[in-house]
Amino acid sequence: MRNKAILWSVMICTLLSFKAFGQIDESKTGAWYMYFWTTNIKQSLFGFQGDIQYRNWNLMGDLEQLLLRGGFTYTTPKSDVKFTLGYAHITTGAYGDDNTTVPESRIYQEALIPQKLGTRVYLVHRFRFEQRFVQDQNFRTRWRYNFFINVPLNKIDLKKGAVYIALYNELFINGERRIDSNTTVEIFDRNRAYGALGYSLSDNLRIQGGYMQQITDNWSKGQLQFSLHHSF
Repeated sequence: MRNKAILWSVMICTLLSFKAFGQIDESKTGAWYMYFWTTNIKQSLFGFQGDIQYRNWNLMGDLEQLLLRGGFTYTTPKSDVKFTLGYAHITTGAYGDDNTTVPESRIYQEALIPQKLGTRVYLVHRFRFEQRFVQDQNFRTRWRYNFFINVPLNKIDLKKGAVYIALYNELFINGERRIDSNTTVEIFDRNRAYGALGYSLSDNLRIQGGYMQQITDNWSKGQLQFSLHHSF
């Protein structure tokens, strides 16, 4: 009798785990709507940058995340490497009809390292370290590396009138595996691969539209991305 009870418990747990992993429809394309901004304090090496992102599990309405992020920047005078110390607040929504949300506060430090290949291939390396405070979870950290490529098609730069290809790949690595007393995660958190077409409305304002494939430890899903990039 005891063995049957154990067997039923194992079967129920297995079915529940299948249900948990099956909650996200990986074939349904989501959408992210984003605004990125950066500014300097007069003509100094100091400034601010940030972004607002409204992410949906579907094209609109099923909240995946609302992300508000901003930071204080310093750009080195000779190499144009930009360092940022910032804070983000993230509201994460459950997939589907469940309206549950989980808040997160996040402190981050990053380095943005620009490069140029030839006359028109613009590269950026972004290294980011995050300290994460998620509701009802242990304190967590995460390492991120993003490799950006922008290639203008009709000009040699990204100034007004430029049509360009935008690509990136970002890898996320968890600093800790245990997030509460009963739950652990893998060291690999996720990877994002992105391709888009962009247009420079002016020297300091660009729009992009593209597609991003996100692979996490548990699921893989495509996202349309529409973004506005603003410097002032």
